[in-house]
Amino acid sequence: MEDEPLADAYETGGRSSAPPVDAATGTALRFLAASIGARSVVEIGTGCGVSGIWLLRGMTPDGILTTVDTNAAYQDYARSAYSRAGFGPGRARLIRGTALEVLPRLTDGGYDLVFVDADTVSYPLYMDEALRLLRRGGMMVFNGAMVASSEPDGPLRVPDPRETAVREVIRRVREGEEFIPMLMPVGEGLLAAIR
Repeated sequence: MEDEPLADAYETGGRSSAPPVDAATGTALRFLAASIGARSVVEIGTGCGVSGIWLLRGMTPDGILTTVDTNAAYQDYARSAYSRAGFGPGRARLIRGTALEVLPRLTDGGYDLVFVDADTVSYPLYMDEALRLLRRGGMMVFNGAMVASSEPDGPLRVPDPRETAVREVIRRVREGEEFIPMLMPVGEGLLAAIR
C-alpha cells in the first residue's frame, strides 16, 4: 500500500529522532479521518510528515491539516513530503512551537479530529486542549496508548511518567460518559474517542 512519496517520508523519518507511525497505524489514521468526514484536523507532533500524509489521505478533498511541532527541520521535511504526495500548500498549515503555546490560539470547537503523537508526559494536558478544540461528534486520537504497562506501580517499581500520563488519559476517557472510546492494537496502540 506504500507508494513512493510515503516510502520517502518513512525513510526520512527513520533517519530522524522522530520515528514515524507504522503502516498499520497510518492505515488506521486514514480510516478514522475518513469515517467522520474530517475537514479540519489538528496534529500534535508533525514528525517528518508520515502521519500527516495518512491523515490527509483520509480527509475530505478540501480538508486542512494543522500540524504543530517545535522542530523546524521536521516541518520542512513534512512540507516536502506533503507536496510529493500531491497535497498543495493550502492543504497543510504547519505551525512551529510547543503544542501548549500554539493550541490555545486555535479556534474552540473548530476541528473534527485531533491526533496526538508527541511528548507523552503531556498527554493529559493535550487532552484538555483537544476537548476544547473538537466540535461535537469530533474525535481525539492518541498514539502510544499501549505504552502503559499492565504491571501496576508498586513499592519495587519506579513509575514511568509516560505510563502514568497514558493511564490518566485512558482513565478519563473510560470514565467520561460523553466519550465513545476504542483502543486499537496497531503499532504502539491508538486510543480513539468520539465526543
